[in-house]
Amino acid sequence: METAVKHLSLATTLECPKCGKPYAIEALQSYATCCNQPLVTRYNYTFHKSDINTHEYSMWRYAPLLPVFDANNIVSLGEGWTPIHHLAKTSVEHTVLLKDESVNPTGSFKARGISAAVSKAKEAGITHCIIPTAGNAGGALSAYCAKAGIKATVIMPAHTPATLQQECRMYGAELMLVNGLINACGNLARQRVQETGAFDMSTLKEPYRLEGKKTLGYEIAEQLNWQLPDVIIYPTGGGTGLVGMWKAFEEMQQMGWISGKLPRMVVVQTQNCAPMIQLFEQGKIAPDFEAGASMAYGLAVPEPFAKDLMLEVLHHSDGIALTVTEEEMEQGMKEVAATEGLLLSPEGSATYVGLKKLIEKDWIQPEETVLLFNTGAWYKYR
Repeated sequence: METAVKHLSLATTLECPKCGKPYAIEALQSYATCCNQPLVTRYNYTFHKSDINTHEYSMWRYAPLLPVFDANNIVSLGEGWTPIHHLAKTSVEHTVLLKDESVNPTGSFKARGISAAVSKAKEAGITHCIIPTAGNAGGALSAYCAKAGIKATVIMPAHTPATLQQECRMYGAELMLVNGLINACGNLARQRVQETGAFDMSTLKEPYRLEGKKTLGYEIAEQLNWQLPDVIIYPTGGGTGLVGMWKAFEEMQQMGWISGKLPRMVVVQTQNCAPMIQLFEQGKIAPDFEAGASMAYGLAVPEPFAKDLMLEVLHHSDGIALTVTEEEMEQGMKEVAATEGLLLSPEGSATYVGLKKLIEKDWIQPEETVLLFNTGAWYKYR
């Protein structure tokens, strides 16, 4: 795919979100070592809505607000600009919308962050990337690295569905399987980074996956005619999408693209692995916290690096965090398929179940607009 881009990036610096310390955008900086936080990219916010490249039907329509300086380094498979469906049968009192990320390249929302990160890796001259993954991010990295001519090493749990394992191999990636969840994969990834000198693409351990994910926020605003929903319910593992959307909303406010109250953000996790619910409700994650596997393998993230940023989003948005069970996710998939004609991933079903629970608790009021997310293709979970 040839990507038509009129502008180079307006990125100016990397920054620690906690203390504000700047880091050079040219450096191969993985995270903010000053406060052990993810790095965020800052821009010269002089871009206007009228300058959006509306002929580009991918996330790269917002190229000036993405980190790649030379358009020749953009590695794109057409990710982004995904549809928003109106779930008319789900509720008669509420407007329920669904952002369907399953139609992205490699079948999940991971394509957004990986496209931005691999593009920036190409620009930096990186020749080998390593990623620990619960599944979908590994497939995305394999595909985008194949297109970029970069070696990919994917480390995933051994219980990950065979479809996802084979996907990585088909793209030519080196695949390593680990007994355990994504935190165990992360330990091996750090070891392999030290041994090989490869670049670590772990969630929010590099700055640019966040920038790709933030395009979710820009698309929601543009597709809804610059009127954001009242509530956004998001299935949360590593949290890049949640943090990225909030970053996009703040950037659009700064540029004058949107005004008014921002959405109340909802974190949904599985009862099998819910560290953010503990942090939100009790102020800390219990020392004896034990995580289990889940059919929603994207939610099985026991130690999210961005936990402080996620908690900040919840507090600033007057949001909430809640859990769903494995059985509820299974039933939710059946209900949405039978009533709306859409096959949701388990993570997508978690947002639907979360909606039902919040309506029942009167946390969501009649006439409010709610946006759900389907983050991946149901077919990849079989």
